[in-house]
Amino acid sequence: MPTMDFVEVYDEVLDAATCRQLIERFEASGQAQRGSTGSGVDLSLKDSWDIQLDQSSGWADARQLLNDAVLGGFRHYLRRYAHVALAPLQLKQRQPSGALTVVEAADVAEMKDELLTALVAKVFRPGGINLQKYLADQGGYPYWHSEQYPKDDRGETLHRALLWTIYLNDGFAAGETEFLYQQRKIRPRTGSLLIAPAAFTHTHRGNMPRGGNKYIATSWLLYQRAEALYGKGA
Repeated sequence: MPTMDFVEVYDEVLDAATCRQLIERFEASGQAQRGSTGSGVDLSLKDSWDIQLDQSSGWADARQLLNDAVLGGFRHYLRRYAHVALAPLQLKQRQPSGALTVVEAADVAEMKDELLTALVAKVFRPGGINLQKYLADQGGYPYWHSEQYPKDDRGETLHRALLWTIYLNDGFAAGETEFLYQQRKIRPRTGSLLIAPAAFTHTHRGNMPRGGNKYIATSWLLYQRAEALYGKGA
């Protein structure tokens, strides 16, 4: 049986022209600010220039574009790793007979896109998207980190199930997303989508790009809040 490390890459979720347009918009916007981590701006931990699309004007279409691209990859991910949805929740589906049955991994693997998209909307929600620029031979995110951590944000960061990154360019050396325990380095390829778990098991870092700037879009897939899943009294 093949080893599963839960790190998946899907190529060409965005075409090269679209990626280039996003980079050009980033540069023309004048909205980039120093990238921060959970503890604030610290260039020894993360050296980047970021635009938080959900908090910046003029990016609604880009957010939709990126979330749509991620959804396509996430459907593939769910068909392989269905328990990211099934393990936390006992999901049921109605059969033609009218009976309710528990959704199994085999059911998810065979779901048509429309039904699987509905399952995603039931269980998950998109996080805020960052466009990030890492300067050649300078930028990077060298600190080994995970995406789940306690924060005074109503537990928002603890709701993160998966991280994702879309690489908007290549043409530089290094600049990989490196996973510590999996001993994997994901090499950026224009338009490719990386999906991996957000927990400490997938501690990772962003290596410095050599010989060219690196641009990415990145965010998370979060679980719906309990009140959305179960009602206000949850």
